[in-house]
Amino acid sequence: MGTKTLSQIEEEFETFQILNEEGEIVNKDAMPDLSDEDLQELMTRMVYTRIWDQRAISLNRQGRLGFYAPVAGQEASMLGSQYALDKEDFILPGYRDVPQIVYHGLPLYQAFLFSRGHFQGNQVPEGVNVIAPQIIIGAQITQTAGVALGLKKRGKKNVAITYTGDGGASQGDFYEGINFAGAFNAPALFVVQNNRFAISVPVEKQSAAKTIAQKAVAAGIHGVQVDGMDVLAVYAVTKQARERALNEEGPSLIETLTYRYGPHTMAGDDPTRYRTEDMDNEWEKKDPLVRFRKFLEGKDLWSEDKENEVVEKAKEDIKAAIKKADDAPKQKVTDLIDIMYEELPKNLQEQMEEYKEKESK
Repeated sequence: MGTKTLSQIEEEFETFQILNEEGEIVNKDAMPDLSDEDLQELMTRMVYTRIWDQRAISLNRQGRLGFYAPVAGQEASMLGSQYALDKEDFILPGYRDVPQIVYHGLPLYQAFLFSRGHFQGNQVPEGVNVIAPQIIIGAQITQTAGVALGLKKRGKKNVAITYTGDGGASQGDFYEGINFAGAFNAPALFVVQNNRFAISVPVEKQSAAKTIAQKAVAAGIHGVQVDGMDVLAVYAVTKQARERALNEEGPSLIETLTYRYGPHTMAGDDPTRYRTEDMDNEWEKKDPLVRFRKFLEGKDLWSEDKENEVVEKAKEDIKAAIKKADDAPKQKVTDLIDIMYEELPKNLQEQMEEYKEKESK
């Protein structure tokens, strides 16, 4: 009678875009209301993050950082969505989503400490509404549904947003989280950054669905697919989803079509084993920085001198943050025992004394 076929549902999820690969506006009616200063700030953050990413990769190779997941290529997806948030909104990131929480208030040196596995990297400052990046794939999805429901019950006019990759959308926690949020009309935004590969597994082998966005239909929530290399489109979609959530119109699933230029992580992944050179070249033409740079230059809002200033500022900040991370007190076993419990179990009290004695020598 009124039932839609699968193909009809899939047709509804066309990719939303504002800027094409040449930096030209192709959807004028959808242009967000951003000032020239906002536009410059978005570009500044993307350039800064690209330099930060390059430096972090070098630091990892030098043995000065631990776990690191490269972000180059995903700057528009990450930073465009974060820019649409309010400071009081809550971010629950995956392990690649460190830029978003730094721009939400986490000091950069603590991001480096997180990478090193130092407990101080997870001690979020008061008033910064983020949790430490989740390493378990998809686990933050259910947590986001809970945080969003908590915000609603407390009468807060804020949302909880989380990020995962296409691989995370194949996890059980993903389905449970979006279903729970939909059932309780929680103000939650679920961003799936579809970079085509869950480490080495192409998205086509993870799911028979033509889009990840259409999975929202089963949970009864809003779903949208957006060009994740277009920072204006990502910003516009996230802002709209946030407004929907605060207007009691339900949570949203946002699929951003993006690409990571580097390996999945720096822990031995070799993307040349599962990605072709043609594919890399195709996505490099869609580079979010190149596209937005062209757009801003056409409006006389960006220049080579301005970009060089941002690059130098990024290098200085990173150098200072690494030094501050280096100066952090060496992590001790007693630290880890002490911060895990309010009251130590008897067996740990005994171990605590043993380690205190060892560490005092």
